[in-house]
Amino acid sequence: MVTSRPRTRMLALGAAALCASSLLVACGSSDKPVLTWYINPDGVETLTGLAERCSTDQYDIRTELLPTGATDQRIQLARRLAAEDDTTDLMNLDPVFVPEFANANWIARMPDDVAADLVDDDTLAGIAETVKWDDGVYAAPMWANTQLLWFRKSLAQQAGLDMSQPVTWDQVIDAASSVPGASVGVQANKYEAYVVWINALVQGAGGDIVSDTEAGTDAKVDIDSDAGRDAAAVIQKLASSPAAQSDLSVSNEGTSLPAMFSGPGEFMTNWTFVYKNYEPTPDNGITPEQYDDLGYAR
Repeated sequence: MVTSRPRTRMLALGAAALCASSLLVACGSSDKPVLTWYINPDGVETLTGLAERCSTDQYDIRTELLPTGATDQRIQLARRLAAEDDTTDLMNLDPVFVPEFANANWIARMPDDVAADLVDDDTLAGIAETVKWDDGVYAAPMWANTQLLWFRKSLAQQAGLDMSQPVTWDQVIDAASSVPGASVGVQANKYEAYVVWINALVQGAGGDIVSDTEAGTDAKVDIDSDAGRDAAAVIQKLASSPAAQSDLSVSNEGTSLPAMFSGPGEFMTNWTFVYKNYEPTPDNGITPEQYDDLGYAR
């Protein structure tokens, strides 16, 4: 059985505004202050080790797990912070939530000297922008991720699809449909990752969902366009094809994972955690030969 370990495109570490901006001040009242760090279920071993190494004689850092889905993570943190929960000190955030939390004054603005270390000339411009709000830095970039198209090499070969060349969604859907039992896995439940897929489809067709985003509520909505209609056509084609997985309308990062090594396999959009997830272990039953059959395209 393949287990799901979904990962967002990027994670940032924010400090709750309920505490003082210095991380040396905890919201607890024990003899030795304890900072609670809410972490994603992805990379738990690494993050727990980091919490242990960063604990000092002045304070300890303990970790608490968030739900697996980005939307559920946001809901839990938002409820805690809105209720002024004094045990929420540090948190991992999907970057799309940093502006919301900063605007609500739920996370602290980093002092200028700390911000200068967190976002410097070595930080990629796109990543640096995800932790900023209103000219301030509100989180520390932790790691970035990207969505890839994963596939079984043997499936692509059987379907006659050359994955060393650029391919279209029409080609991918047609290829999977031509092989009995093959499928296309996506994230199409009504949540954040579905928007990611739609955005990728629209941008791939040369358009944007919105433009002039710096205008805030006055931003221009552009999805009613040829690119938007092309994106919708891809979703419609997949939904009505033999390649559609049975749980398409509620699919997420984890639901399509088992299909990769079931029958002829699948083409699947997903994050880079997939590669480690499929690494053969005594528990997941994946063989080295199957692992070698795993391919990806950007």
